[in-house]
Formats: sequence, C-alpha cells, structure tokens
Amino acid sequence: MTQNMRRRVLLAGALAATGLTGVARFAADARGQVPPGTKPKIALVLKSMSDPFTVAMVDAARNYQQHFSSQFSLTIRGTAKQTDTAAQIRMVEEMIRTKTNAIVIAPTDSKALIPVVARAIKAGIITITIDNPLDDAAQAAAGISVPFVGPNNRSGAKQVGQYLATRLKPGDQVGIIEGISVSSNAQQRTAGSRDAMDAANVRVVAVESGNWEYGKGRDVAAKMLAEHPQLRALLCGNDNMAMGAVDAIRDAGRGGGVYVTGYNAIEAIKPLLADGRVLATMNQFADRQAVFGIDFALKAVTERRKQRELSRVIETPLQLVTASKR
Repeated sequence: MTQNMRRRVLLAGALAATGLTGVARFAADARGQVPPGTKPKIALVLKSMSDPFTVAMVDAARNYQQHFSSQFSLTIRGTAKQTDTAAQIRMVEEMIRTKTNAIVIAPTDSKALIPVVARAIKAGIITITIDNPLDDAAQAAAGISVPFVGPNNRSGAKQVGQYLATRLKPGDQVGIIEGISVSSNAQQRTAGSRDAMDAANVRVVAVESGNWEYGKGRDVAAKMLAEHPQLRALLCGNDNMAMGAVDAIRDAGRGGGVYVTGYNAIEAIKPLLADGRVLATMNQFADRQAVFGIDFALKAVTERRKQRELSRVIETPLQLVTASKR
C-alpha cells in the first residue's frame, strides 16, 4: 500500500470510527495501485443541490477530495429539482463523453436512469449508487448490476414508525407522505412505515407523494388533514416534507394534536424536535454515504475491477433521532 493510499484509508477509517466501522473494511483492504502517470476521474451526480441532505453530501465529498487531490479528481453535478431525471440523464451522458472512470450517483428515479447507466457501464465506467438504489428487476432486465452504498431504508422507516407507535393506540388513523413514488428509497420507507403501523394495529388511511419537497409536503399534509379529521400522525419520508406537514398542522389549527415524523436528521429539523413539533427522524449520515461511495468507486478503479465483480449492497448505519437524542 502506498503512503497516499494509506492516508486515504486512515481518513476513511476516522469516519468509520464515528459510525461506519462495517463499511470501512472495503477501504481498509485496498491494495490496488493507480497506474503511474494517471489520476482517476470520479463523478458525483446528485439530486436537488438546494436540499440540505445533498449539501451535506457535496461538502463531505469536496473535503475528502481535497485531502487526496493527488490521487483522484472529482466532478460534482446536481439537479435544480428533486424530480429532474432528464437533467441527471444528461449529466451521466456528459460523463460518458468525457471518459470518466467512475460515477457515483444518487438517482432521481430508480428505473428511468437504467438505460443511461447501462450505457455508462458498457463504456467501461464503474457506476455506484448512493442514497437511492436502482430497481432490481430493471437492472436484471438490462443485464447490469449496480452496487448500492447506503442504509436499509425499510428498516430505518420501521424504527421511526415503531417509536411513533408508542404514542398511538390500536385503531388510530395515520397518513404517509412519501418521496418520489418511482424511487426505491421512497418505496422502502413507505413499506417500513406500513410494517410498523401494521404491527401496532394502526390504520394507514392515506399515502401520497410529497416529492421530497417542503411545499408539496405541506400541500399533501393539508389535504390529508382535511379529508381525515381523526388523523393522529403523519409519517414523512424526509425532513423537508415533515417541516411542510408541521406548518400544515399549524395552519389547520391542530397543533399538538397530530404527531409528525421525518427522515434524514437535517440541521433544520432540530428545533422542531426540541419543541416537540416533530417526534422523531432518522439519521442516515449523508456525508459518510458520499465519502464511502466515492472511496468504493475509487477502489474498484485502482484495482481494475469489473462492474460485475462488485458487491451489490454495502449497507451503512442508521440512527434514530428523537427529542431526547439530538
């Protein structure tokens, strides 16, 4: 192992010590060498660049590359909106044209990105997903296998739901405000929320997409509150939508009467946790996902691994965050 790679491993290990010890193994056993005179080109393709979760990924990725600028270059691209799949497709096409060595992508859509990702893999570009995995059936149909570096979203949402269930009683009504419905992480979080509610005999009376956005989340919450006067809680697929739900509850004059949960543990949710307007959220460590996605891709490139040789899932940790555990 070269001195530079040892430094990279140590930094990854330092991050691991704060909660990613299981994931750090793929960095710690890196033995591949970057061919003399070359520097791998890594691209990070993300969703809405104004989203706090994405901002955390960008900041961590830039910091990591600055520590190891002699070992790899990093290009970061992101969309203006959470739903701009066409823009992400163009970004991946750009990386194919510029002969990027690896792409780490947080897909806006778990199926629509499959064709362009397949073209990238065919061009010899290592491709990794973070935050949101690509659809398994669509991957199989396209004859590709794309690793996912990230948490078990269903388990995370179930944990949040279980915490909420301690405040509810059998027969209570709740609504689920999910993310973009065609995204695997949104589907898994909805499934996890249902798991917890079913186990507690709580009725899910409405499920609707809030597109991961504050404004859409607020509008959906307002609609659910109007249509279901007995609603006792809103389980939201991310914190942006949870903040929208909180404001919808206030506007409806039902403050204190409807529980709200979120997901992501962004900085802006902390005051709402502190005063009880949000009951719980789930920290999935956006910054570490970005770093380990990049490191996994860089390891694959330097070891000259083939896409089909890569592990399908590298699971990262989750941490329930409540008012008492901020």
